[in-house]
Amino acid sequence: MIDLHSHTLPGLCDGSQDLNTSLEMARMAVADGITHLACTPHIYPGLYDNSRSTIEPALIELQAAIDQAGIPLKLLIGADTHMVPEVMQGLKNGRIPTLNHSRYFLLEPSHHVPVTDFLGQIENFLNVGYVPLITHPERLHWIGEYYQDFIQAAKQGAWIQITAGAITGQFGRTAKKYAEQFLQDGYVHIIATD
Repeated sequence: MIDLHSHTLPGLCDGSQDLNTSLEMARMAVADGITHLACTPHIYPGLYDNSRSTIEPALIELQAAIDQAGIPLKLLIGADTHMVPEVMQGLKNGRIPTLNHSRYFLLEPSHHVPVTDFLGQIENFLNVGYVPLITHPERLHWIGEYYQDFIQAAKQGAWIQITAGAITGQFGRTAKKYAEQFLQDGYVHIIATD
């Protein structure tokens, strides 16, 4: 199994804060049947100022520690990229890493405020050959009024990523309801641990 959204790299965002935690997360992933894990720390300007230059060395260092500990897990590069105007340029110049150097990348809309021209922005990424994996829309505070926009984004060619914990109720009733609705409507492309 491949997990395409995790915050396993130590000290880069609100995920793991140290190497021991990262190694424990790696062991848990393997115990769950995961063989490949995308390390996708937040890129959120002003809060988590990550880029390929901070993510790649951290990934190499963690992979070495995982190998040394005998944990059978292969790490892949990526980022959980906050949806801001600079994303397109960051993708084009390589500052924002895509998932395992592919044309797919994690795109995180604002949790609290609807994104201006959301569908237009999605279309722009698709038009230049990138495929946004929209992260956990079921957990966004504005999903209720805008659910159909996410369905339309998927119809345009974007992918939808649901968080496994939302399906089990870890993020509350509303997130569970919309996770189930995306599943029932057939618009979930990826389920990830996040």
